[in-house]
Amino acid sequence: MLNYIIRRVFQSVLVLLVVGLVAFSMFRFVGDPIDNMLGQERTQADIERLRTQLGLDQPFPVQYLKFLEGAAQGNFGVSYRQGRPVAEIIAERAPATLELAAVSGFFAIFFGIVLGVFTAIRRDGWASNVIMTVSLIGVSLPTFLIGILLIYIFSVELDMLPSFGRGEVVDLGGWTTGFLTASGLKALILPSITLGLYQMTLIMRLVRAEMLEVLRQDYINFARARGLSERVVNFRHALKNTLVPVITVTGLQLGSIIAFAIITETVFQWPGVGLLFINAIQFVDIPVMAAYLMLISVMFVGINLAVDLLYVAIDPRLRSEGGTV
Repeated sequence: MLNYIIRRVFQSVLVLLVVGLVAFSMFRFVGDPIDNMLGQERTQADIERLRTQLGLDQPFPVQYLKFLEGAAQGNFGVSYRQGRPVAEIIAERAPATLELAAVSGFFAIFFGIVLGVFTAIRRDGWASNVIMTVSLIGVSLPTFLIGILLIYIFSVELDMLPSFGRGEVVDLGGWTTGFLTASGLKALILPSITLGLYQMTLIMRLVRAEMLEVLRQDYINFARARGLSERVVNFRHALKNTLVPVITVTGLQLGSIIAFAIITETVFQWPGVGLLFINAIQFVDIPVMAAYLMLISVMFVGINLAVDLLYVAIDPRLRSEGGTV
């Protein structure tokens, strides 16, 4: 088990280095930040001075190694656009994105599992058929279109929920939260549903498919023959054995919630790191873009590592094989 953990950690570090190299290389082709930082009356001396100040005159390997060294210490450089430390800017925006991702993740996991189990147990009922039909909306429609539809219905027509912004927030020693205000909670509803709807339908369909497969197994029939109640059979035996593949997919979806919050934050003008990344692309703010992609990579790799370890912890067959998956 220890060898398995060490191997996974080593693979995770290697993935982060490769992702950082690819991301840092791509940003060399999105434009020259000097063009956005200096006015039209700039001179060649001004250009050379700023290039030296930003370290852009150094070879690419040197720039990349300095970026990795600073990132390991939590220092991602200075924003070309705002002239402030990138870590400080991201720290201001991170609470908004993390709260949105947390609410969306809870929405996706809770309703995905509940509805998946319900539609599997009552697969021939009319309610299950309605849920499966409606779930096609979450799978088929793109995220931005779902957000626009929700804004039109609940903000424009019904005037029930805000269409943009985060609402009123409370500062708790550097962490801003909207959970403690009525307007903050109302502002969370539409973007969290928009962001979590696709993940919810995917988890629901996966749980349903796995649950139906498990319910056909011989040990389930044997449990019923022993006189166990349907509740015990469904939740203690069937659901437990359904969770192994579900955990893997759910972990990946939680990572994608944070990564793909860019679209939702843009539609709802949510002041998170996703919207910050979009603005950084427009102004060729390379330090912000590189820091964002590195942080997303760390989250993805960390979630995948946790899922791998949880996968082995849940399935005793993998432990007996020494965690060779």
